[in-house]
Amino acid sequence: MVITGLVLTGVAALIHVFIFYLESIAWTSERARRTFGTGTVEEAKTQHALAFNQGFYNLFLAVAVVLGIAFVAAGNTPVGATLVFTGAGSMVAASLVLGISSPDKLGAALKQGLVPALGIVALAIGLLG
Repeated sequence: MVITGLVLTGVAALIHVFIFYLESIAWTSERARRTFGTGTVEEAKTQHALAFNQGFYNLFLAVAVVLGIAFVAAGNTPVGATLVFTGAGSMVAASLVLGISSPDKLGAALKQGLVPALGIVALAIGLLG
């Protein structure tokens, strides 16, 4: 189950790297505007600084998870698991905030939070078992 948890949280990290790309690099693109419902290029430009910052937040969560996976793979499970739980747990918490604060974005919240949540459960079971 440890490997399953690490694979799932690794996938979650990749999802968050993609979110980083959309928010920090491609914010005014058609795909990002459609994904986040920002409307016109002009509207997206007015939100760019906020999206840029939010994108890096998502990237840093992904980095924490990837570093955690690397520590577990290197045999330092306590440090690695702590990083994975912290990064993936923050992903889940952020998805809960999104789903609760904006019920119309429940689909996005599930896309953001379901995979890391499953990864956390699998990793916890694997470590406790």
